[in-house]
Amino acid sequence: ADNSAACVIKGEVDSISSLPDVILQHILFSFETKFAIRTSVLSKRWRHVWCNIPSLSFDNIKEADAINKALAKYTAPKMMDFHLKINKNNNVHHIKKWIEFAMSRNVENMSLDVLFRCKNIPRFSDINSYFKPLNHKLDFSDVIPGHGMSWTSLKKLSLRYCGLPDESAKILSGCPILECLTLYHCRKLNVLDLSKSLRLRTLEISSHIMIPGPTQIVAPHIHCLKLRNTQLPCTLVDVSSLTEAEVLDIIIFPLNMSLKADFLYARMLEMLKKLENLEKLTFSGGSLQNLSSIVEKRGVPFPMFKVKALTLEMEHFVISDIERMLQNSPNLKKLTVRAKDNTRQGKYLDRHFTRLESGSMLEIKKGV
Repeated sequence: ADNSAACVIKGEVDSISSLPDVILQHILFSFETKFAIRTSVLSKRWRHVWCNIPSLSFDNIKEADAINKALAKYTAPKMMDFHLKINKNNNVHHIKKWIEFAMSRNVENMSLDVLFRCKNIPRFSDINSYFKPLNHKLDFSDVIPGHGMSWTSLKKLSLRYCGLPDESAKILSGCPILECLTLYHCRKLNVLDLSKSLRLRTLEISSHIMIPGPTQIVAPHIHCLKLRNTQLPCTLVDVSSLTEAEVLDIIIFPLNMSLKADFLYARMLEMLKKLENLEKLTFSGGSLQNLSSIVEKRGVPFPMFKVKALTLEMEHFVISDIERMLQNSPNLKKLTVRAKDNTRQGKYLDRHFTRLESGSMLEIKKGV
């Protein structure tokens, strides 16, 4: 039923509806857009409240009509965030219209997820350059860089399951101010050359055992490198500006079993050599155990690290591995261990922390 702003529900005054629009819109701002829109059926008071929220997000909307109807009712002159997650190929021709709508509202942040396979990046590069903080994502797409994209204001780019030949630099050459690049399970890419991406600061690569990552990385301008499930061999050719790295779950034995273990061990140590002078370093328990195993099998010294802040993400851990890492990190000021501490090993870890805290200035933070 249609009620006034101060309606009575079960004997109680509806004090929420009596709040000013600006407060109600702030509340709806934290809702998913589809739930915010549903509040319009509550009463006349709520019918148009959602129309002025500063953020719109459409996730996995199957039919374009639903988005078109929502945008037709939207009245806010200024939009902070606009997010689209598209999972049907027949919605592609609507994308340009939706982005132009966001442009007309002076949108500050926009993200686009494309969740279907396509042969080319959708051709709306002429308007993409408008968005300064645009976070553009392409999921499950075979990217062909031959038609020369021009994303002159693009700062963040995330590609998932894309076929990226070594000529992928053609895409990045059209992103002169790109700051963050994320590659999830991208195939066909052997040499990742980012030497011309002068403003690139963060590079994140996540691989899969069936989809090896790049074998060579040339990224002289990045400050932060994140490697997850990276399959050796992987050579850090140039990461000379690096100050922070995450090395999580490095895969020692690739599908190509013709590569000898000695070669792989050498590559692992060579990779870590590039990380010795970093200020911040994150290791997984698996990577730390691999390193300890290599040191023991090859009879080589454990690498020395100049790291000041060390994070260990460890579901399963060996105390001796942690001790060895700490002994070889003389400049360490802060240690963070993210581990499940509800096991017997967790009790040993607590006891070990107590000894460390009482005997040094090291700040220790435990997390789950």
